[in-house]
Amino acid sequence: MDQQSDQRGDQQRIAVVVGGASGIGAAVATALEHDGCRVVVADLATDGAGGPAVDVTDEASVEALFAGVLAEHGRVDVVVNSAGVSTLGLLTELDAAEFRRVVDVNLTGAFLVLKHGGRAVADGGVLISLTSLNARQPGTGMGAYCAAKAGLAMLTEVAALELAPRRVRVNAISPGLVLTPLTAPAMDIAGIEDDYLANTPLGRAGLPEEVAAAAVYIAGAAWLTGEVLDLNGGAHLARYPDIHGHVMRAFA
Repeated sequence: MDQQSDQRGDQQRIAVVVGGASGIGAAVATALEHDGCRVVVADLATDGAGGPAVDVTDEASVEALFAGVLAEHGRVDVVVNSAGVSTLGLLTELDAAEFRRVVDVNLTGAFLVLKHGGRAVADGGVLISLTSLNARQPGTGMGAYCAAKAGLAMLTEVAALELAPRRVRVNAISPGLVLTPLTAPAMDIAGIEDDYLANTPLGRAGLPEEVAAAAVYIAGAAWLTGEVLDLNGGAHLARYPDIHGHVMRAFA
């Protein structure tokens, strides 16, 4: 039994998964439930999942989410933020409003979840963010997304320092290519999937369930904090695919 479990005794852990209605977030929610948590799934559109709606770019919405969970369940032990969006465009051509939109969801939204989740989570709890291979690996046409995810990686480390006095652990998972409904349209463009796999030493894409397994591990690893876990089949050891080039050739 880890120190966190000992502090909880027999009380069921309450987990909040932001962006948990589909894809990686949904897999994380399922895995945490199987690990014994009572899971609250929050998303911009819950699509009948029954969880609360939340807009991570709206501070009042994020604050209300955690206030509601505390009011209903009395505690929060695990927070996972899987909300994210991307875009494609060269920096010299990208509209400033589009750049702000991507940063607002992926970085400012993550800050708001860390802020209000960090206030709500019980001492000894854990906060987990989903970053990306692009937190460390640049991609042409992906400046907004890369900048936001790199910022989130550093924000994770700062939050780990600041929340450590309460034994609250803050970590992130940095996936490479994971096959989800969100990535499916890109995989339909000729050359993109092949380019990814050619630059992934283990030679395959990941599954949402594999990211979820990492989240469950991190949620229970009582001496792990400030970690940004590369989970990408070794893709961080190679180069990032030329997604912009593939898109331009496909739609020229």
